[in-house]
Amino acid sequence: MTTTTDPHGHEKLRGAEYVLGVLDAEQRREVERQLLDDPELAAAVEAWQERLAPLAEEIAATQPAAYVWPRILAELGLGGSVMARSAPEPSASGGLWNNLRLWHWIGIGASAVAAACVVMLVTLPRPMPTPTPVPTATTPTPPTTFMVAKIEQDNGVAGWTATMDVTHHRMILVPATPQAIASDRSTQLWLIPPGQKPVSVGVFIPDKANSMDLPIALVKQLSDKALLAVSVEPKGGSPTGQPTGPVIAKGSITGA
Repeated sequence: MTTTTDPHGHEKLRGAEYVLGVLDAEQRREVERQLLDDPELAAAVEAWQERLAPLAEEIAATQPAAYVWPRILAELGLGGSVMARSAPEPSASGGLWNNLRLWHWIGIGASAVAAACVVMLVTLPRPMPTPTPVPTATTPTPPTTFMVAKIEQDNGVAGWTATMDVTHHRMILVPATPQAIASDRSTQLWLIPPGQKPVSVGVFIPDKANSMDLPIALVKQLSDKALLAVSVEPKGGSPTGQPTGPVIAKGSITGA
C-alpha cells in the first residue's frame, strides 16, 4: 500500500523541526545546505522563527547558578584567566527546545504545554482572500490530523505532553516538569488502545524534547479512547515487548 505525501507539508514540518532544535547535528547541516537553494524551505524556516520567537521573549530570563560556568570551563580543561571571564550570552539562533526561558514558561501549566505543542506542529496558513465554501449537512467532516495528550503522573502533575501529526506519522514528546530517572533505566512510551495490550511507541530521553516517527499501524490505533503511558524499564527498553517496570504517568488522547 502506498501513502501519498504532501511535499509542501513536509517542508513546513522540516522548517519547524529546524527552528525548534529537535534535529541532530547532521540533519541541521543538511537543512542549512538546502536553505541555500530551496526557497520554500527558507520561507518555512522564516515563518516558524517569526511565529515562535515571541514565546520566549515574553518570559523573564533565568540565571544559572554561579558555579555552572566555572564547572563547564573546568570540564573543558580551561583555567587561569579564562575562568574569570563571564559566561557568554545565550544565542538567539539556538533551537527553542534548548531555550531555558521557554522551558520555564512551558512548566507553568499543562494546558500551556499542550497549546505550545500544537503551535509547534500545526502550520497555520496566512489568511487568503479566497471565499470559504459554506458547510452543508452533506459536507463530510475532515479527518483529525493532529492529536494531543497530557501524560500525568500519579499526583496529577503533567510529566509530558505529546502532540501527534497523524498526516506525517510524527510525534513530538515534551517534558512538562523536571524528570529524574536513574542512569541505568530508560523511559518507554506506550500506546494503549481500548481493550488491547500496550503497544510500544519507543524509548525516549525523559528530560528533552523528542521527535518520534510513528509506524502506520500505530497511527491507525490513535483515537480519543486510547491512552499514552510512560513506564520505567531496564536500559534500552522492555525486554518483553510489554511494560515490566512501574508506570509513572498516563493520559488520554484527544483531537487538537
